[in-house]
Amino acid sequence: MEFFRNAKAVRLRSQHDKYLVAEEDEESVAQDRNGSSKVAKWTVEFVLNSESIIRLKSCYGKYLTASNQPFLLGMTGRKVLQTLPGRLGSSVEWEPVRDGTHIKLSTRYGKFLRANGGLPPWRNSITHDIPQRTSTQDWILWDVDVVEILVQSPTDRLPVAPLSHIDSSASAFGNSPSFATADEADKFSRQESIDSYVASPPKSEGRMIYYHLADENGVVEGEDMEGYSLTFKGNGVEELRHILSQETGMADIVVCSRSPLNGKLFPLRLQLPPNNGSMYVIVVPSSSAVVKDFPKNQGLL
Repeated sequence: MEFFRNAKAVRLRSQHDKYLVAEEDEESVAQDRNGSSKVAKWTVEFVLNSESIIRLKSCYGKYLTASNQPFLLGMTGRKVLQTLPGRLGSSVEWEPVRDGTHIKLSTRYGKFLRANGGLPPWRNSITHDIPQRTSTQDWILWDVDVVEILVQSPTDRLPVAPLSHIDSSASAFGNSPSFATADEADKFSRQESIDSYVASPPKSEGRMIYYHLADENGVVEGEDMEGYSLTFKGNGVEELRHILSQETGMADIVVCSRSPLNGKLFPLRLQLPPNNGSMYVIVVPSSSAVVKDFPKNQGLL
């Protein structure tokens, strides 16, 4: 994460020596060897109340999004798109994970942004997945080129150096970063009230709760798209249920999770898991048919 801290815009280079680019249809993303084009530039946004999550915005003003759409039928990879959701949710949030001199970008579900190789239609495609074969393990590794720096304030300004004096070893990923000229740095500094806040997000308090809503039949609409989120500082399920009831306007609800084994909903009980880790839950009306089928002793104790 520290390698994005002073970055206002970046390029992501895959292990195929190609760059993550936003396609002209303003929906697809792909890989391309031309890293000088505007479509290879991604603006970095920090998620409030988190020190480890970022969003990446394309030159078309849309966010890099981990969708739930299969890339190919019968394959595990899911499409990565450019979207502009009405409400920013977890599908547009990525966690940079350092791996030696590279990074991996993880989704909420622990899958990674993957640059695919091989024959068409895999070649140059982008998915999010967990590589199963040794030969594809490095497909989730990325190098980061900083193409625009974030200047915090006129008195705490990042160094400005002519390109001829930049040592290629200065980059954390072995690539020469782009530095602003003095005039550009002055321009950036005028945005200090915004940039300094983005560069130093407040320390996270509590855990992030991501949630979707189920209907009376237990059907969760739009679960493959972005959901809602809030910061929860407690550990009790009853307290969380009360807050979600206020957030959703639903008076009588059950807070549920989805089983990783069979995909079925089950109610949470008493306490949430420790360590303030982020959670994904589903808000189900108490009158729903699926709630009536819950065994009384089922749930997380």
